[in-house]
Amino acid sequence: MFKRIVLANRPTGDATEENFSVETFESPELNDGQVSVRVSHFSLDPYMRGRMDGVRSYAPPVQLGNTMEAGAIGVIEKSRFSGLIQGQLVYGRLGWTELSVIDGQQVQAVPESIQPNSLALGVLGMPGFTGWWGFLQYGLPREGETIVIGAVTGPVGSMVAQLAKSRGLRVIGIAGSDQKCDLAVNQFGVDHCLNHRSYSDSRELENAIKEYAPGGIDIYFENVGGKLLEAVVPCMREHGRIVVCGMISWYNSGGLGAGAQTDSLNVPKLWRTILVHKLSVKGFIISDHWSHYEEFVADVAPLVATNAIKYLEDVVEGIERAPNAFIGLLRGDNLGKLLVKV
Repeated sequence: MFKRIVLANRPTGDATEENFSVETFESPELNDGQVSVRVSHFSLDPYMRGRMDGVRSYAPPVQLGNTMEAGAIGVIEKSRFSGLIQGQLVYGRLGWTELSVIDGQQVQAVPESIQPNSLALGVLGMPGFTGWWGFLQYGLPREGETIVIGAVTGPVGSMVAQLAKSRGLRVIGIAGSDQKCDLAVNQFGVDHCLNHRSYSDSRELENAIKEYAPGGIDIYFENVGGKLLEAVVPCMREHGRIVVCGMISWYNSGGLGAGAQTDSLNVPKLWRTILVHKLSVKGFIISDHWSHYEEFVADVAPLVATNAIKYLEDVVEGIERAPNAFIGLLRGDNLGKLLVKV
């Protein structure tokens, strides 16, 4: 028997443990073209909160009673797919589960250059790839510029921060605790880090940003939304670039961000600022660019191997602990890439 975590009901506001249920199941028979994968680790990421809402987004929501979605790695136990063999380590959308039966075309072998294997879910996986692609393709960095990064110690933000420093940018990070700010400066090389919880509103945070960037911000890598977005936009320089990767502060407000209407963000003022300052705003979904993943690994894996790119993993052991760990992720409790070791 194997265990999996399913979506028991849809949350209203903050996700709770009651939204999830642990189920047991037997390994099903394979059809032609399928493989069964014994999961070793799966990733917990903020986007999963949006999948819990029954609304239209860039991907379908998780259906009630179905396994929660997640990128995961594991070893093939059985294969009826000609391209994969028993014992091979693979990555795929396997879910919050101990065993996954999936179409062989929907998984891929984990490159041997990724060691330890768990890095395929973090610094050398989707989050690291997201930071690398968004920063270089849409941030369009130039030496001497200033960048602000929300959620700077997360797996996406920390990748962007280190790439920015390596290219001669001035990096201002924003995080949710003094501990995370210390980590941003001492491990990831950020020039300055602001604990957004130390400021009562966006205006106070805006003034603090201006102290460290009196000449303005060239690039804002957006992972958070809310108060951070309100604070950064007035600081943007002409022809600045805003890369929209996530908005975790609004995820518990519902799939369309309905609760975000209570924030003080002034949409007409925002729109005017974009126009007057000639800003570029680019949203992206990394799954649209997966054909460039091997290029990313070839570029970044050597930097990870030589410690030129640093990373931090926050590993929770046991599938039953996944719901509580995920809820903590949405509060910002984790330090580094959050993984569940099955």
